[in-house]
Amino acid sequence: MGMNMTEKILAAHAGVEKVSAGQLITCSLDMVLANDVTAPPSFKEFDKIGGPVFDNTKIALIPDHFTPNKDIKSAQLAKSVREFADKHNIINYFEVGRGGIEHVILPEKGIVAPGMLTIGADSHTCTYGALGGFSTGVGTTDLAVGLATGKAWFKVPETIKVELSGEKPHDITGKDVILTLIGMIGVDGALYKALEFTGEGIKSLSMDDRFTISNMAIEAGGKNGIFPVDETTLTYIKNRVKAPYKIFTSDPDAQYCRTVRINLSDLVPVVAFPHLPGNTKRIADIGNIPIDQVVIGSCTNGRIEDMKIAANILKGHTIDKNVRCIVIPGSQQVYRQSMQAGYIDIFIEAGAAVSTPTCGPCLGAHMGILAAGERCVSTTNRNFRGRMGHIDSEVYLAGPQVAAASAVLGKIAQPSDLK
Repeated sequence: MGMNMTEKILAAHAGVEKVSAGQLITCSLDMVLANDVTAPPSFKEFDKIGGPVFDNTKIALIPDHFTPNKDIKSAQLAKSVREFADKHNIINYFEVGRGGIEHVILPEKGIVAPGMLTIGADSHTCTYGALGGFSTGVGTTDLAVGLATGKAWFKVPETIKVELSGEKPHDITGKDVILTLIGMIGVDGALYKALEFTGEGIKSLSMDDRFTISNMAIEAGGKNGIFPVDETTLTYIKNRVKAPYKIFTSDPDAQYCRTVRINLSDLVPVVAFPHLPGNTKRIADIGNIPIDQVVIGSCTNGRIEDMKIAANILKGHTIDKNVRCIVIPGSQQVYRQSMQAGYIDIFIEAGAAVSTPTCGPCLGAHMGILAAGERCVSTTNRNFRGRMGHIDSEVYLAGPQVAAASAVLGKIAQPSDLK
């Protein structure tokens, strides 16, 4: 019996010929990632092991959650990361102003690649599956062990095949694809399972679409989300990835525990209502829902294509007087590209606040906290109760085209609603 992509990558890194779902294995790691929230507690566990780090070129430390530092406590956390990076000569350390949001800059800088096995002390580490690698989030102790030994244990997950057919319509983004999928299978529909995306429909998905989709695999409970490597992938990594990499493909007789089919041609703009990413509704089916805030950015939708989509909709429009619109490019590179393309001017002329790259409001840290009773349309990844502020606030998840249209009209809307 053959193996799928996830199984092949895990087998290769475990140094065995074959693995199967449910098997416990120990794997060598290609990249270990942490941020200003998750790294400091892991350092305490790392110190108990005794160090040194297993490989200073295979660790990435990125302060991005509470940075630029919002208070003294966050400053101390960032300082801890900075000192560890300096002590151990961590090559992939990205200070504020020189990087951005971790899951945007690692692919952008060619640090992750096809066939790699990456762990990160952040649940959205599954983003890198868009490049045909296995990447997943881990806890504090597993991260510490990874830093010291370059190894981690895994239970080989079952895999759900997601067959994508048709072609993505012009008003649809990767966010609509993943929200539709989560709405279909639920927030625990892929619990400790791999989501492998297949089918002819993949050809109509941009690289940024794929990053968004893989990023939110965790919102369906997924261990990882993974795409096959095709021409779109190879074009993206061509001038980025310098190290050797290996492309894995699923065998024709690979095993899957379930198949879910989505015809991209049938998709329409959707929004996930509070308080679950799986509470997906067609925008055409909802009534008049006034909003107070819009956030466009995050590790899910803070890439250049997201900025372009939002700018094209906001151009020539003014943000509703009752709405605060916050735009957060995902990296310094995305920020510069947005400036050069004129997107930043468009955002400012429309009445938006443009922030330096940060996770900020996504996790209720800073740069856009909600008061009681306020509603926000956000391109972030989670809308749990109290996620972005007060426990009585509401977050509606959507793609950048929906967020931008909503900012203009002052209510949840789609681009076709604009006159």
